Amino acid sequence: MTDSRYDQGMTVRRSVLGDAHVDRAEAAKTDMDVAFQTLITEGAWGTVWASDGIGQRERSMLTLALLAAMGNFEEIPMHIRATARTGASRTDVIEAFQHVAIYAGVPRANHALKLAKQTYAEMDAEAAASPASKT
Repeated sequence: MTDSRYDQGMTVRRSVLGDAHVDRAEAAKTDMDVAFQTLITEGAWGTVWASDGIGQRERSMLTLALLAAMGNFEEIPMHIRATARTGASRTDVIEAFQHVAIYAGVPRANHALKLAKQTYAEMDAEAAASPASKT
């Protein structure tokens, strides 16, 4: 493990997913998955997401489209929540899922859109209930 790649990955991971999410994931780490979590942190976050080739907004859109196209729906809510930090708008997400519908199939895009709607509704409810929104 290269400390710099891991550290960079952890910094990017926290900036995209938020401290609370990463702290929960780190607390759930066991001997069984520590190597896998290191791989994800170094590879996905420390290499791909840390690249300056494109911005985080575009990475969010690509990630969501790929997750939907491949049918990896369980990670879509996490990445929908990340859009609040990456700058991908709700319109951006809809556009990405429209591409999925044409190039990968309507059922996958439809399910991804359903998950996005549910997650945005949860986020809206959380924002409305937060003390900061009442000031």
